[in-house]
Amino acid sequence: MQDYSAAKMAMAFIRTKKVYDVSAEAIMVKIREFLGQFISSTDIDPDLNLFESGMVSSLFAMQLILFVEKEFGIEVANEDLDFNNFRSLNAITAFIMAKEVTP
Repeated sequence: MQDYSAAKMAMAFIRTKKVYDVSAEAIMVKIREFLGQFISSTDIDPDLNLFESGMVSSLFAMQLILFVEKEFGIEVANEDLDFNNFRSLNAITAFIMAKEVTP
């Protein structure tokens, strides 16, 4: 068994975590591109309620959450699983930006 020092473990963690310094616009573009794979248009009003409009179902929300985690290198914790965090493009973007700022 290999003996890992704290520095080696920290470096391994840093290499596996995506680090982004992107704008809200860039985040929104990524989300629109993802949604565009499943719906007919990427021209989505940033404040449109994705659930009420029928664009996103509760089952599809899990795919969206997995996409957000993978694409932006953040963890969506149990306490983050709130429809308000994923209700609209603006809400998702704000959630991602808040998670990226928080260590």
